[in-house]
Amino acid sequence: MASRDRYSRKLECAKCGASGFAEASENDSAKGGNRGFTIDAMPKGFSTERNSSDPAKHMVRCRCGNVFAFKQKTVYAPGSEPRG
Repeated sequence: MASRDRYSRKLECAKCGASGFAEASENDSAKGGNRGFTIDAMPKGFSTERNSSDPAKHMVRCRCGNVFAFKQKTVYAPGSEPRG
């Protein structure tokens, strides 16, 4: 069984300012371009608008109705920065 990278990402709505940390994971070694991205826990007030295995295409909806991509210029939770 392949191992998974797990990390937290801060979601912040540009429209209303709501924020929280989402817990996500993806395959440790992506073969064939499939990263196997999933959101394991979404903060209160946010939901998935359009699911995708690519974090840049996974769309999140805020309770105010604003929709934005999961992967964007955001702040990581302390100790959750990706390792290059």
